[in-house]
Amino acid sequence: MPNPFELRGKRLLVVGLARTGVATALFCAERGAKVTATDARSENEIGDTIAPLRAAGVSLELGDHRENSFLEQDLIVPSPGVPADAPLLQAARAKGVTIWSEVELADRFLRGRLIGITGSNGKTTTTSLIDHILKNAGFSTILAGNIGTPLIARVDQTNGDSITVAELSSFQLELIETLRPNISVFLNLTPDHLDRHHTLEAYGRAKARIFENQTEADSAVLNADDPATTPLAPTKPQVYWFSRKQRVAQGAFVRGNEIVFRRDGQEEAVLHLKDIPLAGGHNVENVLAAVAAARLVGAQAEAIARGIRSFAGVEHRLEFVAEIVGVRYYNDSKATNVDATLKALDAFPGRILIVLGGKDKGSDYTVLQKPLREKAILALLIGAAAEKIENQITGSVAIERAGTIERAVEIASLAARPGDVVLLAPACASFDQFQNYEHRGRVFKDLVHQLERQAASTSARG
Repeated sequence: MPNPFELRGKRLLVVGLARTGVATALFCAERGAKVTATDARSENEIGDTIAPLRAAGVSLELGDHRENSFLEQDLIVPSPGVPADAPLLQAARAKGVTIWSEVELADRFLRGRLIGITGSNGKTTTTSLIDHILKNAGFSTILAGNIGTPLIARVDQTNGDSITVAELSSFQLELIETLRPNISVFLNLTPDHLDRHHTLEAYGRAKARIFENQTEADSAVLNADDPATTPLAPTKPQVYWFSRKQRVAQGAFVRGNEIVFRRDGQEEAVLHLKDIPLAGGHNVENVLAAVAAARLVGAQAEAIARGIRSFAGVEHRLEFVAEIVGVRYYNDSKATNVDATLKALDAFPGRILIVLGGKDKGSDYTVLQKPLREKAILALLIGAAAEKIENQITGSVAIERAGTIERAVEIASLAARPGDVVLLAPACASFDQFQNYEHRGRVFKDLVHQLERQAASTSARG
């Protein structure tokens, strides 16, 4: 249920004018708030998004942040990319200014039920899968959050019957106050964003806030196989587990070759593992979590199975791009941390040429040594983290400092032979060379498709 908040007449500062900031500023301006938007970038750097903000009466402070603007507000909504402990936010907090994430503000206006999904890896796939299952089962669903469309941009589409399925990041959850999912899903916890949260414990605490406002009427779904997640299980909501390795008291688990859902002592088979269309053991975990969430909403087992079988996967997540002269190319640009890259390597039997690198997030790449030794034949390093990665994986696999993704794809295409896999799974953020991981993935796919056209042209001439 919405927790009403009156925006009319409120002085409100939006910090950062990427997708979330723009959506927040427009939402609040439409509801009568006195909105100021600030961004360290210039107007030329920001581009076309400025026009609708001006048309909506939003005051713009570009090129720098003004301290007074932070201290004179009723509410500040920083974009997810702005650290919660940024000095100007700390100064505002000390003066008693309320600081919320965009999802906290959106939740004040959201109608219907909310399913929130968090975790270090698999969020986007699981969020998309839950939405797909429920939609195919006849539920009215809205997909939003960290997955691409800000939650606040979907608020007006919600109603009493709708189910909003939202991917929630640690950056969004660390600045909530009353946000309360009816069903929360915590997939896993592995080192990520340590450049922002500093410790795994702080990162885990930020994510675990997804449970904070849930009550006995709500449900929480957690990974029974993840030792970092299990201690974070909440006490108030009903807890359901998912597991590939063990039977759970309540939730979804693997028994033999099938997925089973168990509740109140009753068990029902949902589908066979062979019917899962996604590669990799980690995707079995994502499916288990989605089965639990969908069953808790009220979807029947048969409908859940149909939804899973028809799920085509998500762009940039172990996405098959092309097979060229017997070499398969996969785009896993969403593998922005080491654990995601480990899962990507695990999805293939071997003979992998892997593209690694980008902006380092304080990661430990030494854990890649064993799977690279066992599965890979060449590591192509790109971006700012290349030197650190090389130092930490040396001796495990042949290494080539490609520098750019263009050069990496070129080298891979020359070195690979039929049966090999060329895999983009960078283990890093993308911001050193790309706008975001989607941009990086699209560039990779464009390069592969260029190779595909060249191969087709050569074949036609031959």
